Amino acid sequence: MGKKNKKETEAPPKDTFDALSVESKKAATVVLMLDSTEDDILIKSCEALYKFAEKCDENKALLMEMGAAPPLLKLITSEEKTVRRNATMTLGVMSAHPEVRRVLRKSDCIGNVIKLLSPDEETLVHEFASLCIASMAQEFTSKVQIIEQDGLEPLIMLLAVTDPDVQKNAVEAVCLLLQDYQTRTAIRELHGLESLLDLLKSDYPSIQEMALRCLTLCTQDVENREALREVEGLERLVEFVSTKEWEDLHVHALLVLSNCLEDVETMELIQTTGGLQKLLAFAVESPVPEAQMHAAKAIARAARNGENCKIFHEQEGEKTLISLLETSDNAQVMGAAAQALGIMAQSPICRVTIAEYDGIAPLIKLLDNKNGEVVQNASLALANLTTSQMANCVEIADHNGIEPLIGLLTNSHEGAQANAAVVLTNMATDEILRVDIQKRGVVGALITPLLSTNTSVQSKAALAIAAFVCDADSRNQLRGLGGLSPLLKLLQSGNDEVRRSASWAIMVCATDPLVATELCKLGGLDILKEIKLSSTRQSSFSDAALERLLDSTLPAKYALMGVLGPNDIIQDGFYDAGRVRTEGKFLTLEELSKQEVDQKRPVILINCVSADASPPRSPAPPTNPSELDVKTDTSRTNVASKSSKSAMRGGRRETKKEKEERELRERMEAERLAEQEAILAQQPPTFEPQADPKLEEYITEMLINAAGLPTTREQLDVVAQFVSDKMGGSIERGQLSSFSYELSISQLKYELKSNILPIGRIDKGIHYHRALLFKTLCDRIGVACSLVRGDYNRAWNEVVLIDEDDNQVKPKFPPKSYIVDLMHHPGRLMRTDSIDAANYQKI
Repeated sequence: MGKKNKKETEAPPKDTFDALSVESKKAATVVLMLDSTEDDILIKSCEALYKFAEKCDENKALLMEMGAAPPLLKLITSEEKTVRRNATMTLGVMSAHPEVRRVLRKSDCIGNVIKLLSPDEETLVHEFASLCIASMAQEFTSKVQIIEQDGLEPLIMLLAVTDPDVQKNAVEAVCLLLQDYQTRTAIRELHGLESLLDLLKSDYPSIQEMALRCLTLCTQDVENREALREVEGLERLVEFVSTKEWEDLHVHALLVLSNCLEDVETMELIQTTGGLQKLLAFAVESPVPEAQMHAAKAIARAARNGENCKIFHEQEGEKTLISLLETSDNAQVMGAAAQALGIMAQSPICRVTIAEYDGIAPLIKLLDNKNGEVVQNASLALANLTTSQMANCVEIADHNGIEPLIGLLTNSHEGAQANAAVVLTNMATDEILRVDIQKRGVVGALITPLLSTNTSVQSKAALAIAAFVCDADSRNQLRGLGGLSPLLKLLQSGNDEVRRSASWAIMVCATDPLVATELCKLGGLDILKEIKLSSTRQSSFSDAALERLLDSTLPAKYALMGVLGPNDIIQDGFYDAGRVRTEGKFLTLEELSKQEVDQKRPVILINCVSADASPPRSPAPPTNPSELDVKTDTSRTNVASKSSKSAMRGGRRETKKEKEERELRERMEAERLAEQEAILAQQPPTFEPQADPKLEEYITEMLINAAGLPTTREQLDVVAQFVSDKMGGSIERGQLSSFSYELSISQLKYELKSNILPIGRIDKGIHYHRALLFKTLCDRIGVACSLVRGDYNRAWNEVVLIDEDDNQVKPKFPPKSYIVDLMHHPGRLMRTDSIDAANYQKI
């Protein structure tokens, strides 16, 4: 046999690189490999970077710093499916980091990512592309780009896929996009509402929750709510809430229903289908306090609409809310229920129903709650319940609600302060309740909210002041406790409502002459004058306050206005210090008494008798000085008896415990009243002008000689002759300059060592002396007469008389106005439009 030859092996091509397996332990090296042209290397590199990025946020940021984003953005458009998938996975995970998103925004990559949502792509691509879109949608700029590049439609299509990860990312992206109101219209047009409702059946709570969040945003749009009704969305939501298995998500479902229930159509539909009954039952029976709270808030929100409130009333919604108050110990639940009751109580029929269901007692109990929001909502409910509903006011008093309400006036929670003031104001419309509340110190307590910086509190407190200072005792109490000063300060508020309320309170306070004088002393007159001159702050309320203040302080009225009408009755304490210009300051008699004696025009005083003998000064003083106190004591007795009888309504006798509580309250009220009276007693004594017995003689003489005359003309003639005789007699026209009344006045000033002269001591007087005395005497004998100030010490009296027909002795209408001559021909009557009258009024 021959020897075999060895077969020679074929040599490899010289231009081929032998395969090399590379193992890298550096991420930077793998990032460099992303620029490779080999698909296998790209696939493995992207897979390795995905695993690295998924570990933590620091790794995501590190890859971004290494420059991984640009090549990955290029690779997501690769034609090779596996490369495209792995690159998308890596980019999707990295996009969770904000710095990565910042780089992606600058690269304008959103369009390419949206293309990856195409149905042709595999599930993993959908998952991580939607994850990237959801991450990018957190930024406003990216959100706009996604919407502009039609990214919503493919996201909605992904909601219907079976993969839960894709659904989760897609619904999260949709939820972020819905924060833009334009998207809410688009999702309806793309039929996205149905897809969101379908997700409520998902096995994954996170997907259900995100779907409900989307629906909450969608239903803020009216047309979306209408569309939801058409696809039976309400029924599915009510069913969702009724399913105990999903109770952790009931809160989110209730937020959607809360939006839907704003529409009357929704309320009618849900009532027809029985869903409203289920919702009300759920509110009471749910074991989740947060769900109960949102159920109550949904009722409150819907009940703001009158028609919706009526539907809730028909379904006994008040009973549901009251049950929540009584059974829950959660502050948020009680606060929401009280708020809903307060909104429903805006309806008159609901006010009655809430009281019938015994809803007032639990609300009063909440006034002592430590949670400020709960107290505010409870007090708001009571405020609405007592509006034009006196039975509810009595109910509050019967359940011992007065004390906690007064206590709220000094509460740090401003909303509770304002609401408490409203409740007490509503209760003050009943005289018995008002006196009872006054006895408990409400006037003093209202001073605290007057000092608040909150305009609502200020306004409500001022209105409460107006309601409770309707008698002399309470007005003097407010004055003694220093409440007038903060009330006047509110007149200078920049808030229109506060100024109106303060003006109303000032108008009520100024009914009392003593309080009116104090208001003038504190600058109230100057403030109201300034407001009247303002084109922006002036109102009918401030005008009425100024008018009332002037009516109660006739010296100021005459000084500023220059006119006292027939109804302005001059009382003791009146004085004429001359004209005060609009920009000038009106001085009180006490301030004028402290001035040095000078040669200026004197202050003419009207004051018959001393302070010890004079009755209380008021527009209509009682005949007996003690009459006012007697009436007050009687009123308090009646209130006390009726208050004690309130515990025996329906024939029930009060228990021993109730009697002890009542006696304790009465003892506390007595102590508080004594304390307030002690504060009043510490006030410095007011200035008392000197008596004028001569004037008293004048009045007595006129009462005897003029008051009983048969006609007004005869009375005027007698009084005019009397005034002329006492003031130096008649003076011929043109001889006034030789009538030396100034010397007599100066001598009287020197004698009395004062610029204030009692009118009875003046024996020589000209126009303004005589006109003032004439008006004073006419007022005392009941003859209607006006006092008008002119220029250059001129003043005159105007009277209105009815002429009689000489033949038939019948009155001739209309009545005519005359000026009474007190200087030249005492008693002569001159028609106000005559030449003689014009000459009498000027030099």
